[in-house]
Amino acid sequence: MESIVQKQNSINPMNILLVGNNPIELSGILEKLNKVRGQKIITEIAFDLQSILQRLLHFQPHFILIDDNIGRTQMTLTIQALEANNKTRDVPITLLKSSNYGEAFGAASILDYLLKQNLSSEGIYTMLRNSLKFRRTQTYLYNAYHKRKEQLAKLVGG
Repeated sequence: MESIVQKQNSINPMNILLVGNNPIELSGILEKLNKVRGQKIITEIAFDLQSILQRLLHFQPHFILIDDNIGRTQMTLTIQALEANNKTRDVPITLLKSSNYGEAFGAASILDYLLKQNLSSEGIYTMLRNSLKFRRTQTYLYNAYHKRKEQLAKLVGG
């Protein structure tokens, strides 16, 4: 988890894995990502689980955006594969939703939800920045918890 947080700042490029099954919608999202100012963004696109695994051989994403149009079964398989992969286990995942109606796909790995209809380059950048801050907070709390747990174990044990 720390490696993502330490590597990412405004000087280094943001690596984003964009997952979906509709090339037209993905191209619109990619266009908005390319308009983000003040941040270089490198994007890889994957259309299915096999292409995700192929991209991960040579690409280490800092963020993952998944289009909800891939379907519930494919999304479940995708998230499970991303959680199992060492390169993506701690990477923030954002679900791009077509509609605010209907149930939200709930998974522990999904950090944020964005409506595609209101998506702008500024909104994407804000989401990415907030995800990074949230991940930093998680890392800090995780490390603080384990440090205190070890200190308590030493105190109780000896």
